[in-house]
Amino acid sequence: MEDASDYTAPAAPSEPNDVVEAPPEPTEPAAPIFNRFLYVDVAALRAKQLRRGARLRYDMDPGVPAPKKPERQAMEEVRRCLVHYSVPVWKGVGKSDEDASE
Repeated sequence: MEDASDYTAPAAPSEPNDVVEAPPEPTEPAAPIFNRFLYVDVAALRAKQLRRGARLRYDMDPGVPAPKKPERQAMEEVRRCLVHYSVPVWKGVGKSDEDASE
């Protein structure tokens, strides 16, 4: 039988595989979001990044309780215009370029 002092525990991985690095912080603020549906979509995608280990993009104000849930943190980042997003250009179904010029 082996002595307990000879046993070494397996080394834990230095980083989990699902940790995602946040993109670099842009220097200029993002465009404000006035559409509530776009706001929800952008905040949900950012909350997903936060749940996977991304860092917050803002410092908390002293004396103000910090939100603990990643969804609320993401909503605060979107409200402060810290999350950049892009809206894809919509192309109509069944329309060709020739029909659009008429």
